[in-house]
Amino acid sequence: MSHVNVTINGRQFRMACEEGQEARLLKLAESLETRIQSLRGKFGEIGDARLTVMAALTVCDELLDAGQRIRNLEEELDALRDVRAVSADRAKATQIAVVNALNSAADRIEKTTHVLNRTIGGGVLIG
Repeated sequence: MSHVNVTINGRQFRMACEEGQEARLLKLAESLETRIQSLRGKFGEIGDARLTVMAALTVCDELLDAGQRIRNLEEELDALRDVRAVSADRAKATQIAVVNALNSAADRIEKTTHVLNRTIGGGVLIG
């Protein structure tokens, strides 16, 4: 377990984190501090606790919005996967229909050729 000193709202806090997560924890604290300073610029001195709560609510609001966007994108991705599956099924069905039509045409051409050979050749195969 590592420890990192972070500054939030002008106060230093010693925080524990997993090994390798020190830079991330510092970045998170810096982001929160930036939000608090921004709120302080908008509202002035309204109390440390209130500024911290407002910053936390701002983060939660963004998190909820991001979660909703993720759910919307997941639904869109599922719909696109369904469309792709339907398209693949249609393409396969079309391919089968084309193969069947070509086989049927080949059979008719072969039968017609036999009939013509009997008719023209008097029963003797030509060519």
